[in-house]
Amino acid sequence: MRAQVPESLAGERLDRAVALLCDVPRSEASALVASGAVQLGGAAVTTRARRVTAGQWLDVDVPEATEGGLAALHPDPSVDVPVVAADEAVIVVDKPAGLVVHPGAGNPTATMVQGLLARYPNLARVGEPHRPGVVHRLDAGTSGLLVVARTPEAYRSLVDQLAARTVERRYLALVWGVVEADSGLVDAPIGRSATDPTAMAVAAAGRSARTRYTVLERFREPAVTLVECRLETGRTHQIRVHLAAIGHPVVGDARYRGDRAPLPADRPFLHAHRLGFDHPDSGRRCRYESALPPDLEDVRELLG
Repeated sequence: MRAQVPESLAGERLDRAVALLCDVPRSEASALVASGAVQLGGAAVTTRARRVTAGQWLDVDVPEATEGGLAALHPDPSVDVPVVAADEAVIVVDKPAGLVVHPGAGNPTATMVQGLLARYPNLARVGEPHRPGVVHRLDAGTSGLLVVARTPEAYRSLVDQLAARTVERRYLALVWGVVEADSGLVDAPIGRSATDPTAMAVAAAGRSARTRYTVLERFREPAVTLVECRLETGRTHQIRVHLAAIGHPVVGDARYRGDRAPLPADRPFLHAHRLGFDHPDSGRRCRYESALPPDLEDVRELLG
């Protein structure tokens, strides 16, 4: 696999960069580095703690068994991807819950990018080979808006905007408990959980993460609060981890203590309802909104 280190990974350890770019566990990435299977800027590097810089080329000799679903990146016209807007530079998608963004461990096929490749074949030449055009993601159980780049120039522009925190990403979340403050900021680093390698947690050694929230509505029976969250950074599971850390896990989020009675929810009540960015070609500000999907609207209606 060959990929260029994006701005968002500048300064990261080599083993972490390999894990994220190859979508493999950190332990596997470390083993690849130690075995001499990783080249940085054309030279083999075996030091896992080596820091990477934006723009460097990373070449990884990923064994076929490790690579998992990477070979499955063929167009799949059977995947229905709701496209809100598309032009020569970008595609805006309103992702339904349950649709995985790109292939990875346990999800080699039927992903969003494979559905998009069936409609936009040139997408295969943009960004990272196993996640073409993808500049930010939504968890499989999260619905809502995300933007995909259609050209290398648009990809670089959007990655830079994300790094500069000028991309507007706002989410609706229903959380357990009555949030007393009308607004607030959760500023806490996020890293891998020490007890569950598949989960994230607030960790002193984690990466900087900031989530702003505003209360939209409070309910007493049961005690839950509807909040709007705005991402200033984009860490894995960021909103879910931050809200759980302040004692208000997302309703329906079994991984972070939010799956409770009496509100039935088959997935986390989390929806990316607003997206804004500067168009990579014209520079004009683009803004999109998405209404709550029916399954989350049904949960909200139970609150009266």
